[in-house]
Amino acid sequence: MDQKIDSKPTNSVHEALSSSLIKPQARTPYDPAVTFEEYHYYAQKTREEELTLESPVMNVRQFFERKSYQDNRNAVPIANLTGDDFRSRENRLQITDEEWANASRSFRSASWGACFFLITTDILGPWGSGFTMGTLGWGPGETDDWKDTGYNNLTISIGIAFYTVFGFMAGYSGYLIWRIFLGIDSYQFPVKNYGDVGFRTLGRWGRYFTNVCQGLSLLLITGQVTILMGQNISQMSKFKLCYAVCPVIFACAGFAISQIRTLRSYGWVANFAVFMNLFVIFMTMAIIAQSPPNYKAAKLGSAGSAVDKTTITPDKDGNYPAIMHYNTIPADGLIGALTGMLSGVLAYAGVQLFVEFLAEMKRPRDFIKAMWLAQFFIYSVYLVYGCVIYYLQGQYSYNPSYQGLSVYGWQTAGNIITLVSALIAGGLYGNIGIKVIYNNVFIDIFQAPPLTTRTGKVFYAACVPVWWIIAFVIAAAVPDYIGFVSVISASMLLTLTYSLPPLYALGFDIQKNSIRWECSEGFDPISGRVTRSGNSTQRLCRGFFAGGALQVGVNVWHIIYFLASLAMCGLGMYAAVLGMISAFKDPQLNSFSCVSPLNLNA
Repeated sequence: MDQKIDSKPTNSVHEALSSSLIKPQARTPYDPAVTFEEYHYYAQKTREEELTLESPVMNVRQFFERKSYQDNRNAVPIANLTGDDFRSRENRLQITDEEWANASRSFRSASWGACFFLITTDILGPWGSGFTMGTLGWGPGETDDWKDTGYNNLTISIGIAFYTVFGFMAGYSGYLIWRIFLGIDSYQFPVKNYGDVGFRTLGRWGRYFTNVCQGLSLLLITGQVTILMGQNISQMSKFKLCYAVCPVIFACAGFAISQIRTLRSYGWVANFAVFMNLFVIFMTMAIIAQSPPNYKAAKLGSAGSAVDKTTITPDKDGNYPAIMHYNTIPADGLIGALTGMLSGVLAYAGVQLFVEFLAEMKRPRDFIKAMWLAQFFIYSVYLVYGCVIYYLQGQYSYNPSYQGLSVYGWQTAGNIITLVSALIAGGLYGNIGIKVIYNNVFIDIFQAPPLTTRTGKVFYAACVPVWWIIAFVIAAAVPDYIGFVSVISASMLLTLTYSLPPLYALGFDIQKNSIRWECSEGFDPISGRVTRSGNSTQRLCRGFFAGGALQVGVNVWHIIYFLASLAMCGLGMYAAVLGMISAFKDPQLNSFSCVSPLNLNA
């Protein structure tokens, strides 16, 4: 159904866009005729209903029972809709308003506690924080290389400042996504993924760009985890197993865990992953404090190898340089510093998944508690862990840190435990990545039924092995872990975490503030009419400058934030490409090779 200008305008200024009372279930997916005003009206209605619901709690029975446990006080009748109900517009018209809303309600069952563990599982993995500190310097205070410069107490703590600023801004981006979600999501028009936010704030091209970036990002991150875990398995086998087989083993395990479809179930699995990662954190700090660095492995991925190879190169007698620290970026270490910074960006690259978490929450308003609590927890862990590792190992700080242990037994323990937790994280990336592709390719283009139907579940299961096969190809083709992380962070993660949220917020605020409520503009649910005044340019200008001086200042700030993030993306890609070119000059790094990139004796 297309909206049209009423042939009888209400006056010379206003225009009325008629929707002819077409039901939401009769709309095609991503119908451009649905206006922002209609999305916003139903969103407000849904938020009001959610205020009457109690927040669900994590219950042990929810993990073991086949059917989700429902609080009888707020039980939602499940709509028994099949794939045939969604096959055509005529079929969807037979779905009642209550069935349509209940289908959406029944899909929303996750608590804010489950989201806390999901966010923490996605982001918590501080194995590169010591490496980042080593490439940026930490300061303030006196260090060997700055004793006579006069900067002893004046230097800026770049490493600590980086984690603080980027951590806060990642939280701010998450806040923006949460605020936008509450203003455009509803039972009638549910927001299911990151691309939906782009569509409802920027239009169809915003959706296309976001979906391409997010789908590619999640696929590359799955490949990145597969690379790292392939190296884990290779190191545990003492390089007796052909390296090309190692990522296959991890990918096959990913087939199984990615079959978990709902994030509510993942919340329990993610719970275990968080505590396994915490064990490895404390274990590595304890062992590193009692043992020397892994000197021989340092050239493969330490801070010294990134900024100044002479600091990790032994002399003619085989003695390695003493542990040293930097207050600021080492001389001639800009590219290495950017590489370390990009490794740190991976630490906070969870914003792109927040919409998927919100979409399955019973009370999305509670998400802000989970988000800020998780961000503060993650920031604290990253900062403490990074400083401790850098203090103990200096320029030998390795990425990942548990492979920088010189005691093989504990190194293997770290590999095994992180293998399990990374499998859970990889499954989470696959879960959401497949949903992005399914919702935006199969449903949008091929008119496939939703994932809540039996046919949708079968399609989902069929997509899982394809996803992991591609992840394996990436892992076997690009064995340079640090270089690959830099490319992902610069090209995708910076964009999705720091560039798009302020752009979405700007589009959301302009459209919302352009509505003149005092003139009875907006969506009328009785007549189905959307009333606006002025043309598109006039509404754009009115929306930007409406809301008072504070709102205008926020709009300007979001433009600055967006442009600064784009500049960082460009600078990061420059460093990432140079780093990757340098890495592949090493003949040890070969695609689809049986020789492990960690095997120093090859």
